[in-house]
Amino acid sequence: VSYSTSNSIPDPVITRRCSLPKKTMQNQDGVQVDGEVESATSVPTPEFDEWANFGDQDIMQQHSAIRAEEAEKIPFLGDKEPLSSLAAEYQSGSAILLEKIKVLGEQYAAIRRTRGDGNCFFRSFMFSYLEHILESQDQSEVDRIKANVEQCRKTLQSLGYADFTFEDFFALFLEQLDSVLQGNEASISHDELILRSRDQSVSDYVVMFFRFVTSGEIRKRAEFFEPFILGLTNATVEQFCKSSVEPMGEESDHVHITALSDALGVPIRVVYLDRSSCDTGGVSVNHHDFVPAGSDLPNASGCSEKVSPFITLLYRPGHYDILYPK
Repeated sequence: VSYSTSNSIPDPVITRRCSLPKKTMQNQDGVQVDGEVESATSVPTPEFDEWANFGDQDIMQQHSAIRAEEAEKIPFLGDKEPLSSLAAEYQSGSAILLEKIKVLGEQYAAIRRTRGDGNCFFRSFMFSYLEHILESQDQSEVDRIKANVEQCRKTLQSLGYADFTFEDFFALFLEQLDSVLQGNEASISHDELILRSRDQSVSDYVVMFFRFVTSGEIRKRAEFFEPFILGLTNATVEQFCKSSVEPMGEESDHVHITALSDALGVPIRVVYLDRSSCDTGGVSVNHHDFVPAGSDLPNASGCSEKVSPFITLLYRPGHYDILYPK
């Protein structure tokens, strides 16, 4: 498995409620809907009259409802599955992907799937991080990230965000963070963490917390992120944050991952599963470590060394799931 480790942005890989910001355009992480309205000659007059009264917004809403109905058949967070379940998806498909899954099996034991609704990166990060704290009971890491969260709050305030626009999201994340630490009345079990992660009123709010944190980091360091944003779209940094970061259902790419990792100080490993092959004709699986700036820690000899990511996500074009190392 080959990889790269840096705090820079890699090249793009080709590949609790109604108050939450809504996505208005289709994303490739969701269910594709390509139906067309039948022609007037094939539709009885009453139905034609009904369709004639439909505006573009009506049609978009209808398509959104269809996509939402399909997405709801899949939980926000799935059960932990052996990696062999991933291979089963491609038994009649690409031989390269099957070979790559075999390579993955040498280092990874299991996968946990997330709903493909455009929020899969943030949901995967949310559960993976909270699960790590629950299992490690690392109080020093909790203290560290709480300090970073407070800095993120100040960043948003300095950018002109009113507290009421993000405060509930921040409060709920901190509540979940405290709940996975054992020894207090609010402590929860691993099973309860899974249930909460599948609860829309909790999951969506934590996703919005991450979206605000990501947007604040991009805006704060606009000069750094602007060239990468221009490589994706013609939008300005502000437009990008408003249209592609803050609304629910918008996909995440290397810009989002870098910004969230840097803002919270959490290294993230992304493993890429695609049909690309090596120049030599062999099969390898690439991964990239998103390492926050300033995360080098001194080792026993006094030299600095990179912090190894404890969050590992699997990226397949348009979608993120959670990977579990052996």
